[in-house]
Amino acid sequence: MWDAIWINAHLATMTPEGDYGIIKNGSIGVVDGKIRWLGEMSALPPGAPQELAKEVHDVQGKWITPGLIDCHTHLVYGGSRAGEFEKRLNGVSYAEIAAAGGGILSTVAATNIAEEDALYASARKRLDTLIGEGVTGVEIKSGYGLTPDSEAKMLRVATRLGTDTGLRVQRTFLGAHALPPKFKEDPDGYIEHVCKEMLPAVFRESLVDAVDAFGEKIGFTPEQVARVFERAKKYGLPVKLHADQLSDQNGGALAAEYQALSADHLEYATEDSIKKMAEAGTVAVLLPGAFYFLKETKLPPLDLMRQHKVPMAIATDCNPGSSPSASILLMMNMACMLFGMTPLEALQGTTINAAKALGWQEECGTLEKGKTADFALWDISHPAELSYYIGFSPCEATIRGGQTVHPQSG
Repeated sequence: MWDAIWINAHLATMTPEGDYGIIKNGSIGVVDGKIRWLGEMSALPPGAPQELAKEVHDVQGKWITPGLIDCHTHLVYGGSRAGEFEKRLNGVSYAEIAAAGGGILSTVAATNIAEEDALYASARKRLDTLIGEGVTGVEIKSGYGLTPDSEAKMLRVATRLGTDTGLRVQRTFLGAHALPPKFKEDPDGYIEHVCKEMLPAVFRESLVDAVDAFGEKIGFTPEQVARVFERAKKYGLPVKLHADQLSDQNGGALAAEYQALSADHLEYATEDSIKKMAEAGTVAVLLPGAFYFLKETKLPPLDLMRQHKVPMAIATDCNPGSSPSASILLMMNMACMLFGMTPLEALQGTTINAAKALGWQEECGTLEKGKTADFALWDISHPAELSYYIGFSPCEATIRGGQTVHPQSG
């Protein structure tokens, strides 16, 4: 007997073999949090559903997809940058705002003084919004602490969020995000501090699953990023990179050189970088929220990614400065409308390809026997609707490991 069965469902399995991997009039049987049976209702073993499982969920023709995955977020931070947003709209330049103590360092300051419980409370609201849109897995970066203690504080919050919600969470150390004031004139010294003090500290506390860096003219040079990645390799940690967002720094190629899980943003990536990413199996994570919020005009090279068969993922990039959004469904719509992706590519970008971007593809991202029972139930007539609606979530339930995490019981 299975623990639970979902019957009378249309399934979008998102397996690579077909268009959405659709199974009409299907069902899913779950045991110990894993999918143990999946197929058409007509192929179920003999007996009534009540004889096959302890719990029976008749979804009456609704759709089930894999749980959505938000594979790039800065979900934990202190303060708000709404005041800066208003100033920019009134003609104040970003450089003027930064010179007055604004920009990323204002978030760093707010995060450093915030108590852990306060950071948890604000991040939990954002995460609950994602869960309400069918999200069962999320990546959460540090990077607004820039000190050993504060980076560890952010990663502890990320750990608590995963424990308390039951979601699958990847904790990514982003110490190489920006220069703290103490190291303003010594970026190489800060990278040394990241490699020899900060990363070892969070690793000793078992707070880190992956390592990221901001490779950009206003961030860190390829040589500095490489030093961080070399240190990550010594700890056996996978890497990823904020790459080629504002200029061509050969970030995609650098990420590929280190077999990075993903290279993210990529508006200015060249064909050489795309080719090397394809060879390395590095996923392109596209972030339409930041593109929109910063009023960018340089589109990421989707045609090259398609041509060279680089998997494309989509994420919210939830952060206070350039993408203050906690809606994965809105990002899917933006990916279609701003980048020219298809609804199928958008759903692949938040399921199978998002799982690859976090190294989770053996566990989730598709509906298949043996994988974790992470899925979402939708009141829709076709999966394309998930990229169609704006400001509306048709999610009826979010299931993580066979357990309903949205709506919350009680």
